[in-house]
Amino acid sequence: MTAKAPEAPAAQVKAGRIAVEALREVVGLVKPGVSGAELDRAAEQAIRDRGGVPAFKGYRGYGATLCLSINEQVVHGIPGERTLADGDLASLDLGVKLDGYYVDTAVTVSVGTSRPEAERLRQATEAALGIALRQARAGNTTGDLGAAVESYVTEQGFAVVRDCVGHGIGKGLHEDPSVPNYGKKGKGSRFSAGQVVAIEPMVVAGSPQLKLAEDQWTLSTEDDSLASHAEETVLITDGDPVRITPVTDSLGDPGTLSGEKADARVTKATQNTGSR
Repeated sequence: MTAKAPEAPAAQVKAGRIAVEALREVVGLVKPGVSGAELDRAAEQAIRDRGGVPAFKGYRGYGATLCLSINEQVVHGIPGERTLADGDLASLDLGVKLDGYYVDTAVTVSVGTSRPEAERLRQATEAALGIALRQARAGNTTGDLGAAVESYVTEQGFAVVRDCVGHGIGKGLHEDPSVPNYGKKGKGSRFSAGQVVAIEPMVVAGSPQLKLAEDQWTLSTEDDSLASHAEETVLITDGDPVRITPVTDSLGDPGTLSGEKADARVTKATQNTGSR
């Protein structure tokens, strides 16, 4: 894992606030008839207006600020002229780079009139993220987290995606460790205080098998079943994690801190444990 200077997590917290504000602003624009391109322009403007840099734009050739994945699309959907329709399920995923450090966050929303089956999937995904956050603490393993997520998701009648996983994040957008949404208790990498990771359950209503679109980015369910995605960047501590990108307020309270309180907690954690 990449070593970080003591101030690095605080820089990520600042980037996290930009990401949260930008994503919430974009979510506020979601409605039937709005195009992906419109949402993408709004996302880039919101990030840049706050002093951040879109993390995805230009990353490995990706051409947009936002990933917009609709209905059966799981992740990495490219926003274009396609407009959202009433009843769609839309995942909005964005990243921010600030002072050399990255954050990554995503949320799924229903467009207009929500469909019961889509809303149940969305809520289960958000709940799965909350369960994951409670496992994300020093001493636990990625297998502990993955086992808890998969158990809950399976109980709800859904499946977790195995081809895409969460990840460490810092000076690189994707770093070690990998954080899958499946696993066995006690297996995998062990979390340590001071790590920063992006945790992201990707949950599908049908088969977890994926297919890649001709654009070489968009991943969709092979059986065209609905998909949902939720993601937060968090700082691992000896207790509950610090949620650096707390996009929603309905995940319980596993260390729900932002703003000055988060800055203070990040500083204290890195001083006491050393930085990642």
